Amino acid sequence: MRNPFRVRRALTPTARVRRLRRRITVLFALTSAAGLVAMAVLAVRSDGVRWREQLDQAMSADTNWALGLLETDEDGRLDTEVLLDNAGTACPPLFLLAVPSASSVPDAPDAAGGLVVEHAPGRPCLTVSAASVRQAAATAVRADEPRSRDARTVDGEPVRMFALPFYPPDAEEDALPQGALVTVADASAQRADHRRLTWVVTGGCALLVLLSAGVGHLLSGRAVRPALEVLDRQEAFLTDAAHDLRTPAASLRTLAETALRGETDSTDVHRRTLRLAETMGTLVDGLLTRARLMSGTAPLAVEPLRLDQLVEAVAEDAATEGQRVAVRAPGAVVAAADPDLVRRAVANLVGNALVHGHLPGERAQVEVTVGGEGATATVTVEDAGPGLPPEVAGALFDRFRSGSGSTGLGLSIASWVAHAHGGSLTAEPGRRGGARFVLRLPAGGPPSDG
Repeated sequence: MRNPFRVRRALTPTARVRRLRRRITVLFALTSAAGLVAMAVLAVRSDGVRWREQLDQAMSADTNWALGLLETDEDGRLDTEVLLDNAGTACPPLFLLAVPSASSVPDAPDAAGGLVVEHAPGRPCLTVSAASVRQAAATAVRADEPRSRDARTVDGEPVRMFALPFYPPDAEEDALPQGALVTVADASAQRADHRRLTWVVTGGCALLVLLSAGVGHLLSGRAVRPALEVLDRQEAFLTDAAHDLRTPAASLRTLAETALRGETDSTDVHRRTLRLAETMGTLVDGLLTRARLMSGTAPLAVEPLRLDQLVEAVAEDAATEGQRVAVRAPGAVVAAADPDLVRRAVANLVGNALVHGHLPGERAQVEVTVGGEGATATVTVEDAGPGLPPEVAGALFDRFRSGSGSTGLGLSIASWVAHAHGGSLTAEPGRRGGARFVLRLPAGGPPSDG
């Protein structure tokens, strides 16, 4: 009895996409199998018809030649003397059957088919039953046209029988057949070849079905890969949002509870609330930027950009009391890039250096150098901090990683911006013992008036 309270487990979106891939693979394999089976059946049947037609043509030629040697006497009776003197009727076996009225022995009719055997080879190379011969001849006489059929010898070997009706001399068009010539051909070799072809075609179809299933699995994998990537990006975005917003949200909740209990000054509460709101806004902005970059929905507005001026503006906005951001630019440096995205990448690098690029108890001193190397424009951000920890060097630009090992998105966003422009972002030890980040972008032509 079915349990009405049984809860069916819901599949995750990724599981549903993978199940869809399996269904596509099965459907592709079944469709290929149906087509291959239809072609295999057609090929096997065509081969069966072909070898039978070949044997029938050979036996028709033999019987027609023998028919030319068949004569009748003045009384209209069959005379087989010329036929027996000039034709070897033992191999292939040749039988002559006549209707009783035209037989030389009319008092010995054949009970099975109404035909009398006028001639049968004494020692034929293929021995078939008399009933099979009479049935083949009777069928041709009744149909009034040549007939062929499959049969077997007394030993069970496959043969092909051909019966050709013949008519009295000077017979009218509506005259009835006088009898039939029946010949037999060995079909064992043709059947063996046909059986071999059947097995080859069957095995080939099986291999092709397996191959089509593998190809279908690969094609369906490529077809659903964009959907899986979108789901992975969505899951990563939700994970990032939950991870990064959890701490400021908890701090904001704690601050609100403290304010309700009246345990702190309202001015301090407002100041801390504003700072937390700014932090959460920055986090949300970074998450949305990363999501747009990963999904490709943030189009690049590439234009000639004065990289030195942009870096100077970012450094001026990022500098705080007691911290120094020095910019060195030998001259005008132009890059072909999106101004908004590059501004965010440079701001993230400078901000990371200000936060993590100094020793405990000391103020940050950051140097930003703008230069050009042929077709590449570079921005180098160097600090005097503790340097890059070896345990995070390999995953420095992954999400949730930074120079101090804390979580964050700044460096990963800067790396994505660089790669979106066809550039790169690398990290290496600096001259002052700290970290040096080098952002490389494609160089551009003369900057626009804007």
